[in-house]
Amino acid sequence: QLGSWLSLGVGMLLTVILLVAVLDVPAQKFLHAQQMRMSHQEVKREHKEMEGDPHVKGQRRARQRQLAQRNSIGAVPKADLVVMNPTHYAVAIKYDDATMGAPRVVAKGADLLAMKIREVAKANQVPVLQAPMLARALYAHAEINDEIPSALYTAVAQVLAYVYQLKAAMKGEGVMPAEMPTPQVPPELDPHNKAVTQARTEETR
Repeated sequence: QLGSWLSLGVGMLLTVILLVAVLDVPAQKFLHAQQMRMSHQEVKREHKEMEGDPHVKGQRRARQRQLAQRNSIGAVPKADLVVMNPTHYAVAIKYDDATMGAPRVVAKGADLLAMKIREVAKANQVPVLQAPMLARALYAHAEINDEIPSALYTAVAQVLAYVYQLKAAMKGEGVMPAEMPTPQVPPELDPHNKAVTQARTEETR
């Protein structure tokens, strides 16, 4: 009789173990699926948080601008002129009245990149003009491949007219121009204008 009880007990134990094993497989699958779903949701949430973080977005835009500026060096040889201020900023401008509504910024850079733009311009006989206020305004308010701001049309027209006259004279098609006039840059577009900067700071307080 003891043997029968033992056999029955072993049989019940095996049955319980088998039942647990059978139930455990779906349970493990369910838990794994839940973990995967939670991991995926966490990744999505983290990505969303990173995308929405103004600091992260600002850093990303800054890197994109820096990359665009470095890549724009290749457009300098085809520019009509480069304006500088004289070492910190350089902006290359091109204008084709047949295809453009207004002059465009084809390259720009600061510090070492500005020096590189000047170097490439001189190597390709692109005029380099010293126009500090205009260079600063263009660097601050015009992006690469964009048309210049309408507020700077007059200033850019002045330097373009000077360059066209200079090129014509060098071809023997006119007289050499006098000293280039100071481009008329609206003070509010010059980032170094302390009065304007101070006024804007006070407005944001």
